Amino acid sequence: MSDRLQIALRLPYRDFQLDVDLDLPGRGVTALFGPSGSGKTSLLRCVAGLERPPHGLLRINGELWQDSQRGHFLPPHRRALGYVFQEASLFEHLSVRGNLEYGRKRIPTRERRIDLDQALALLGIEHLLERLPARLSGGERQRVGIARALLTSPRLLLLDEPLAALDPQRKQEILPYLERLHDELDMPILYVSHAADEVARLADHLVLLESGTVRASGPVEQLLARLDLPLAQSEDAGVVLQARVTGHDADYQLLHLALPGNEQRLRIAHAPQPNDTTLRLKVQARDVSLSLDRPEHSSILNLLPVTVHSLAEADNPAHVLVRLDMHGTPLLARITRYSRDQLGLHTGQQLWAQIKSVALLA
Repeated sequence: MSDRLQIALRLPYRDFQLDVDLDLPGRGVTALFGPSGSGKTSLLRCVAGLERPPHGLLRINGELWQDSQRGHFLPPHRRALGYVFQEASLFEHLSVRGNLEYGRKRIPTRERRIDLDQALALLGIEHLLERLPARLSGGERQRVGIARALLTSPRLLLLDEPLAALDPQRKQEILPYLERLHDELDMPILYVSHAADEVARLADHLVLLESGTVRASGPVEQLLARLDLPLAQSEDAGVVLQARVTGHDADYQLLHLALPGNEQRLRIAHAPQPNDTTLRLKVQARDVSLSLDRPEHSSILNLLPVTVHSLAEADNPAHVLVRLDMHGTPLLARITRYSRDQLGLHTGQQLWAQIKSVALLA
């Protein structure tokens, strides 16, 4: 149980009370997701020690940071964490190199677990070392800020909506670097966001916060498919799939993928990838149509047998949401109520799902 994040906190505010009890994975990316005012940043500040809940237990991969019953509270400067805010607070009078050295020199040499070259490569900022912050784009500033946090050799990285202040183009530029942190660092990351696309692309585990309490917590693949949660109601609702590369059709430039734990196969238009590579995919609910019989002579590549797991009303009265089961892998479809009635949909019914589009996330 030492390789876990145990976070149990209760802290009253003027307009709501933060009250959470979480047992999270000790590695990978956990996204704290919810609307403004749900308690995401407040929770992060408590983990960082910037707020001191009167009732709290905080244990990070076996290291006790707070236990209010025993009167134990580790101050922020003694917590081995890196904290990156919405806007990178760089020292404007220092070059990028100076900013990075500032983060690194705080840590004794014997305790450094991430060196300068590694941080530069992870964030792709080698060419920026001699620039002043005023000459950096928003995305470059954030990458420098993250690198500076990494050079403190943290045991936990806190990212508080690091893409919120960026325009869509800069956001797309920085996402691959965040994915690299996920893939190459053996370090837990708490990632605050209210953007479903970021969660789908980066998160392994998802915590859904609402008015200071935990609405749901679990693997991102499971929570995105739950019809009782708000994520399924959005126009961008869909599921995240982990698929394994099994081959490539050079003539048609189609990548062949296997879904975990079953014999289902997908094909997507993509350049070759090494066999057995694991890819993260998203299938949006609006891109899934249903048929009682296997369609013949269709232009849609991916036709898969599915079973109806459950149905729910959508936010739009013209639509319904259908959760489907592909031999253990969940799938969502957003269809009209008219189509539901014409197909006579019911739990346990066997159908064919036509997947019009599959997005490769990472």
